[in-house]
Amino acid sequence: MIPDHLFDEGINNTLYQNDMKQVQKNKHVYERNQRDYEQEQRDLLSSQDGDTCEIHDQFYRDHKLLLVLFRALAVMPITRSRPGTITFSWRSSATAYAICFYIASTIVVLFVGYERILILRSIRKFDDYIYGVLFIVFLVPHFWIPFVGWGVAHQVAIYKTNWGKFQVRYYRVTGENLRFPNLKTIIVIISIGCLLLAICFLLSLCALLDGFLLKHTAAYYHIMTMINMNCALWYINCKGIKIASQSLSECFRRDVGIDCSAKLISRYRYLWLNLSELLQLLGNAYARTYSTYCLFMFTNITIAVYGALSEIVDHGIGFSFKEMGLFVDTVYCSTLLFIFADCSHKSTQKVADGVQETLLTIDVLAVDRPTQNEIDHFIQAIEMNPAVVSLKGYANVNRELLTSAISMIAIYLIVLLQFKISLPKDP
Repeated sequence: MIPDHLFDEGINNTLYQNDMKQVQKNKHVYERNQRDYEQEQRDLLSSQDGDTCEIHDQFYRDHKLLLVLFRALAVMPITRSRPGTITFSWRSSATAYAICFYIASTIVVLFVGYERILILRSIRKFDDYIYGVLFIVFLVPHFWIPFVGWGVAHQVAIYKTNWGKFQVRYYRVTGENLRFPNLKTIIVIISIGCLLLAICFLLSLCALLDGFLLKHTAAYYHIMTMINMNCALWYINCKGIKIASQSLSECFRRDVGIDCSAKLISRYRYLWLNLSELLQLLGNAYARTYSTYCLFMFTNITIAVYGALSEIVDHGIGFSFKEMGLFVDTVYCSTLLFIFADCSHKSTQKVADGVQETLLTIDVLAVDRPTQNEIDHFIQAIEMNPAVVSLKGYANVNRELLTSAISMIAIYLIVLLQFKISLPKDP
């Protein structure tokens, strides 16, 4: 995150100060208007002040429900410890609850997992063995929680806190508070949908797939809800950045139409760099979580598609319960993976497009030299800081991730089908 003193130095604009010295030298009169007075008052605000961040942090208030649900699931025990600041501590009550909940749920998962392994060991046919592995794979995300949840909680807390700082700076530059229309309503609908989707998905598998007992679903409810909520959390974060980008672009277009000066361009350049840094911080904070999330989806889709194709090869397209259950699993995981990649792609498109379009519409011949220089610096900053969500270099989250996943899954399916063909047929 850009420190406050560097942000203040940037928006004060050295070029503008030099230009004003030249104006004073030529004895031109500079009159302050109401707009300049309001700007001076906003510049007195500090993004390091917790009370100020609490006033302007609308994003936290809107998506607070998601954070509460993640604490309830013992996945991300971060708390609002003081105004404007989200923290993580191993000694907090949220962490103590997370550990207790995790121990209790682990007992249930181990009990069901043991029974699933006993069933798996009794299987001799290769196709049925692969089919049985699917139930074991769904239990694996539970054991990742300390690594991908608690292990990154400190970085996630920093990312969430920086959202409050960014909104204070947004207010300082634009004169408006950042708003997220209908975001709270969307989050309530998505949260209820995640829970209902997990229940419906598990009950459908229980009805369609042989050997998946109803009592075994008790170990999967919190796992499937967590998987759904992770997808929802990523969607909400990307939507928040998309809304911030669009709002910044609209304010920039409006202010440039009123007064296109070097100082204005400089202020928006630093604000845009702050937003771009927030986008990169999103990928870095959740890199461990969503790297394992993608691996889980890839594995699950591969096994489910192979099981469905194997049934079709052996018995033809009969729309049996087993085929339908595997198709449900494939569509479910593919949809979550598509939402994860597509919302990132859409949000990164909006980060630079609106601002860049406004910069290119400015008539550089109608502005002074310092303003021309600031426009050049802004365009260079956009080119040098491309809007890309990177999971710490492991993968870039965009639509190319989908094509890479499809090609990788296709390769493994070919290998598995070749192995199946090479096996001797049962008499």
